[in-house]
Amino acid sequence: MKIKAKLIILAIVAAAVVAVFMFQGLGSNLDYILPSRGKKVLAIIVTGAAIAFSTVIFQTITNNRILTPSIIGLDSLYLLVQTAIIFFAGSNTVTIINKNVNFSVSIVIMMLFALLLYQLLFRGEGRNIYFLLLVGLIFGTFFESLSSFMQMLIDPNEFLIVQDRMFASFNNVSTDLLGLSIICMLIVSFYFKPFAKYLDVLALGKEHAINLGIKYDYVVKRLLIIIVILISISTALVGPITFLGLLVANIAYEFLKTHRHKPLIIGAILISIIALIGGQLIVERVFTFATTISVIINFAGGVYFIYLLLKESKTW
Repeated sequence: MKIKAKLIILAIVAAAVVAVFMFQGLGSNLDYILPSRGKKVLAIIVTGAAIAFSTVIFQTITNNRILTPSIIGLDSLYLLVQTAIIFFAGSNTVTIINKNVNFSVSIVIMMLFALLLYQLLFRGEGRNIYFLLLVGLIFGTFFESLSSFMQMLIDPNEFLIVQDRMFASFNNVSTDLLGLSIICMLIVSFYFKPFAKYLDVLALGKEHAINLGIKYDYVVKRLLIIIVILISISTALVGPITFLGLLVANIAYEFLKTHRHKPLIIGAILISIIALIGGQLIVERVFTFATTISVIINFAGGVYFIYLLLKESKTW
């Protein structure tokens, strides 16, 4: 089956899942239900696109299909920011109550951390992407430890607010945040466009990319900025979903059987939308909101991650 036909199949399945989510179990109050569900679908599309897009790029520049951008420590930093705000200022502060302020503060802090990290690590010669991943992993563990320490000290009632931020949710997404996220996504897409042509060559490895005339460090730094912005947007909008990118990117590789990045990115985005809307349907219809979508996605992604590790170990 040709790649184009596979993408059409994914698009049809995604459209069908969206239609089921939008129109199943409609009551009489359509003026409230349809806009509410439409807002969830739009949030899912933005989040799924950001995570899938960034993960495919990240796996290309690291040349590793079992890594995700969360290894840099951005998810842990997001939880640290939310915990620190409540720990020092309380749950009644405007940064917690006003979602727009919280969204802006979270994105700015995550981007500043990542840019500072890149600036420090790439300043000298001989530093590579793997050193960045190692330092990011250490920072992520450090942020998690700080978050856990503060969570043990805060009031139990305020801990419930922190706990709510620890899991992704599409139930209370602000319309203003959606608009801001879409604008940021469009800006990132325009910024990414000149670098899209380099991805197929970067997948060959650093040495081959340099031999073929690509300014490797320059391109990789710009792509890392794009990755950070996308992950910051998705995490600040709905919360962390650690294994979603790993899951959808690898399924896209397996299903499409291609190394061309244009169909891979499109396929990963469509699979991400299917997974998120399908997961939201399970949360609402099967578990009746007793769990969150991130728990389901992370469970499935964790199992798939173990499968990938076992598969790679056999190859070695």
